[in-house]
Amino acid sequence: MRVAIPCSDDRGLDSHVSQHFGRARYFLIADVDDGIRNVRVVELPFEDHMPGDIPRFLQSLGVNVVITYGLGMKAMGFFESMGIKVISGAMGRVGDVLEGFIKNSLILDTDWRSKEEFRGHHHD
Repeated sequence: MRVAIPCSDDRGLDSHVSQHFGRARYFLIADVDDGIRNVRVVELPFEDHMPGDIPRFLQSLGVNVVITYGLGMKAMGFFESMGIKVISGAMGRVGDVLEGFIKNSLILDTDWRSKEEFRGHHHD
């Protein structure tokens, strides 16, 4: 399966998960099964974006799963309508997050929605 993770910079597996999906400029894309393969970092091809632009971009890259810290309900809805699974609350080094995902031991911050910067996003 192909996974996308929003990154704080372009250092790949050594980058950290961006705290806010919609503000990330870089995404790590990797194929995962029992290991991590075909790792690459892509920069968004647009500066500003409208709702749905990032989900459509990631879908065009064949992404099946998005692992992120926080994101808005509109983005979540777009991914859901595209059949792309979203795992939220992931934090830390991207390589560690991918390893945790593969080993089914990923630790998530289930309270991310209560953080100040996400309060205006109308989460359920």
